[in-house]
Amino acid sequence: MRKKWIEKRKNDKVKTQMYYARQGKVTQEMKYVAKVENLPQELIRKEIARGRMIIPANIMHTSLKPMAIGIATTCKVNSNIGSSSLTSNPSLEVEKVKISEKYGADTVMDLSTGGDLDEIRKEVIANSNIPVGTVPMYQILHDINNKIEDLTIEKMLEVIERQAKQGVSYFTIHAGFLLSTMPLIAKRKMGIVSRGGSLMAAWMMHYHKENPFYTAFDDILNICRKYDVALSLGDSLRPGCLYDASDKAQLGELKVLGELTLKAWEKDVQIMIEGPGHIPLNQIERNMKLEREYCHEAPFYILGPLVTDVAAGYDHISSAIGAAVGGWHGASMLCYVTKKEHLGLPNAQDVREGIIAYKIAAHAADIARGRKDAMNIDNEMSDARYSFNWNKQFELCFDPERAKEYHDETLPQTIFKEAEFCSMCGPKFCSYKISQEIVKNNPQLTE
Repeated sequence: MRKKWIEKRKNDKVKTQMYYARQGKVTQEMKYVAKVENLPQELIRKEIARGRMIIPANIMHTSLKPMAIGIATTCKVNSNIGSSSLTSNPSLEVEKVKISEKYGADTVMDLSTGGDLDEIRKEVIANSNIPVGTVPMYQILHDINNKIEDLTIEKMLEVIERQAKQGVSYFTIHAGFLLSTMPLIAKRKMGIVSRGGSLMAAWMMHYHKENPFYTAFDDILNICRKYDVALSLGDSLRPGCLYDASDKAQLGELKVLGELTLKAWEKDVQIMIEGPGHIPLNQIERNMKLEREYCHEAPFYILGPLVTDVAAGYDHISSAIGAAVGGWHGASMLCYVTKKEHLGLPNAQDVREGIIAYKIAAHAADIARGRKDAMNIDNEMSDARYSFNWNKQFELCFDPERAKEYHDETLPQTIFKEAEFCSMCGPKFCSYKISQEIVKNNPQLTE
């Protein structure tokens, strides 16, 4: 549906959603988002114009259904997919995209590092109706045969524009990690846990020069402006353990990201800020407030955060706890963590479970923030449960198949879809049924 919209704007000098919003124009993408979010079109336009909301929608990705990331909209969820040097198959990544969409991911990031990266990305974008993000640094390193010393600004910009032409709607760029920050890294328990950040550190220490993403930031903005690619300013120095949380390295980078945000806005490029990885529960609210202060209320996109370091195999739970609190206190998008975090490459089933964990976290955040109509579906579920409408209960779940599967483990027959009990309490000890009988036999209670 975007082909016609984009065709009408083909002669415009600048094609970013922020540019149109600042010109007072409500684009078709903004109208679509307003309808989906049940918000006034003018509110959407104003939020984008001020930089507090983005619509990541590369003009080359015409099959994309527009969505918005910002404090005024519902809390969003990102799904990470991608190949590795050990496992690489475009069809597997397409399967992960389909699963991501099926279970409600709002965006997907292709973090592939192995195989034919251009072909994988081409297939991912062609088969995705949601925005696709990437970390260009992974392909840059791949294309220079993993020799970080061979990285040049020219090569960096060539890869970024190649991915923009393919239809990538947002880039994670590690531009806020500066050479002057290196001494702070040595004081950490876990140093740098960001892949992109560690590669930048290696390059800077090899040449003793400033971060090339920072140096060439204006050139990167020009590419983003041309294709309407949003920038997700990466947190190279996110804490990889609770011990390093909220330290000078992390917060110092956040201040630099705030400076880069203003530069991007000068060129009408949409921006969001990436947030911390491992943060104690009691520090999450402060981190959300500092991002708003340092980065001028640009949307905050957080990984987790994980609230403990000892949940290996269950990090989708540990991080969903932090994500719910982060969303409650102002994060606009949550980057899911799977149970394979710290252990291996997620498969399709891990993607499913990671997304569901984060859909729960995002929904809990929407309710906590008092978003309009956020709790309607919960009220519907309560009515369905109390009336023993099992099929309606399945329908309202984030994962209907899983809910039905668990119910049917012990009561699989069709007749039990009408039963006024489940296998937990059985027919004689169902609290709902007992409550209903009490009310039925004591009509004075409802008078």
